[in-house]
Amino acid sequence: MASLQRKGLQARVLSSEEEEKLQRDQALVSDFKQQKLEKEAQKNWDLFYKRNSTNFFKDRHWTTREFEELRSCREQNPLYNTERCKVFQCDLTRDDLLDHIPPESVDAVTLIFVLSAVHPEKMHLVLLNVYKVLKPGRSVLFRDYGLHDHAMLRFKAGSKLGENFYVRQDGTRSYFFTDEFLAQLFVDAGYEEVANEYVFRETVNKKEGLCVPRVFLQSKFRKPPRDPDPTPDSASLGREAF
Repeated sequence: MASLQRKGLQARVLSSEEEEKLQRDQALVSDFKQQKLEKEAQKNWDLFYKRNSTNFFKDRHWTTREFEELRSCREQNPLYNTERCKVFQCDLTRDDLLDHIPPESVDAVTLIFVLSAVHPEKMHLVLLNVYKVLKPGRSVLFRDYGLHDHAMLRFKAGSKLGENFYVRQDGTRSYFFTDEFLAQLFVDAGYEEVANEYVFRETVNKKEGLCVPRVFLQSKFRKPPRDPDPTPDSASLGREAF
């Protein structure tokens, strides 16, 4: 198994066959089933991880290569101790992170293949929740499925929940991001865009004779630094005195 990677600014261009498939598969899942999927989202993901354990999302050791902030958080912090870690479970769309983490105390937040599993209408709640605990001037490190990823094109008819939003056979859901949608989502929540680009990969299986196009979105969005209190100059002090 080999992988080829390149980065670019534009979404992947579809072949005529792929474009035709997406045009055919426009029927949406019924409102009743969509409400049921939203209600059972946690249960479906719990079953997914129980069934797959760590075999599905394997550790590819790329996070510290792609996001230097993670390495610096570990090596510049003298209090880092792998035996002491704050671990808790929460629903980022509903549970307040301030119940577990002090405000503006976090150096870096990773949202790696997290936001795609959240309903698009609730994604802003995740970003607002994270905003409260992130230090000013620090970043959210993001990587997730991009528009026209191979996984998106593999969905069969009857799997579409909305624009770029699909459900798998096991009931888990996935959203496929455009750079414009993601940027607007973060900016509306108060963040500044630092980097936001597509990552194109080709996963090659020579034995099977397959070349699968993968598309991800890799981004950094910063919580604006807090402006220092302005110090009046001597001229303004003189004018105020008179």
